[in-house]
Amino acid sequence: FWHAGVSGMPVMRTMWMQYPKVPELYSVDDQYLIGSDLLVKPVTSAGAITSTVRFPLTDCWYDVDTMQRMQGNKKYAGNTVSMTVDSDIDKIPVYQRGGSVVPRKLRLRRSSHLMMNDPYTLYVALDNDLKADGSLYMDDETTFDHEKRLDFGVASFSSNWRENIAIRNSVHVGSEDAINSKAKSDRIVERIVVMGVPAKPSKISLMSTDSTEATLMEFQYDASTQILIIRKPGVSALEEWTMEL
Repeated sequence: FWHAGVSGMPVMRTMWMQYPKVPELYSVDDQYLIGSDLLVKPVTSAGAITSTVRFPLTDCWYDVDTMQRMQGNKKYAGNTVSMTVDSDIDKIPVYQRGGSVVPRKLRLRRSSHLMMNDPYTLYVALDNDLKADGSLYMDDETTFDHEKRLDFGVASFSSNWRENIAIRNSVHVGSEDAINSKAKSDRIVERIVVMGVPAKPSKISLMSTDSTEATLMEFQYDASTQILIIRKPGVSALEEWTMEL
């Protein structure tokens, strides 16, 4: 929504809006993008158990539920590929674009206001070059101080496994008053999930602005799914840090 506010690009986008150089997507009107990183295929037919999703070949895609890269029977058409996926009553097909970092809050609450101080989980979907980037906009979620006093922060996440960067956070703030110890403690990252990791790293070290020494991170890696999970890294989205391989 922050990107929509500063760029004018809608939150919900047609496929051709994000991929104007892929003519095969011009007529696609039964799937859409949320921002630039999430592809949604609504189930609109009664009793449907499968759906056909068309993916642009310029990017790779991961199922948000299984966190697996899309594989299987494919039908190519120009610069797109179509795949038939499961979409029964318990499944809405949603896919994250390879090369993106999507922050999410996973604790279910009765309202979004109650989620305000909940921790983040970062979902890192590596592309074919083992890179990804994304951003997270933060303000008090209540007042207009982000406009009146420039009280906001933007975390920019980047990952480049070929250069031994598991993930890095750079922070831009509207004003220095926007950052204090309470603001940092309210924007904790509790988990980092990396999809498409080709091999288990020997170690992951955390370097932060608050320390001159590296801290070894505990992580889990599943070779069959190529998913790596860093649990409780103890970092804030409003602090600059780097996790190196």
